[in-house]
Amino acid sequence: MADIFDLLKQDHDKHRDLLRKLTDTQGDSDERKALFKAFAEDAVAHAKAEEQSLYAAMLNDPDLSDEGSHSTAEHKEIEDYIEELQDTDMSSPGWIATFKKLNHRYHHHIDEEEEETFAAAKEKFSEQKREELGEKFSKRKPAEKKEQEDAA
Repeated sequence: MADIFDLLKQDHDKHRDLLRKLTDTQGDSDERKALFKAFAEDAVAHAKAEEQSLYAAMLNDPDLSDEGSHSTAEHKEIEDYIEELQDTDMSSPGWIATFKKLNHRYHHHIDEEEEETFAAAKEKFSEQKREELGEKFSKRKPAEKKEQEDAA
């Protein structure tokens, strides 16, 4: 079994890489479409699975509930940016402007998670609990990804 925080960090690293590659694309290119689709699907599935595993546990702990609520709200904001980008012409200046906002907010979110939120939760959750949450996340993320694909 894997520790929840290791799994989340691996996803964050993958998302950082996809966002970096997306920044280097131009117009309504096949590369931009493919990279954005990969980022959007994985980031949304990641967020939903994270909410159902780590943040569900944090929201049930009075010492961690504020941080869990804050991160969940940031997930909604990021998902709103993704939806806006999906509805905008990729070659338009509006797409670029919104992508820059998404890129900034996403990096802020994952940096804050890794530096503050995860640190607080690590202090409260035993190694066994962290592995249980990792297992739950690992089961939920593919299910969330499939739900998105079915809805598309």
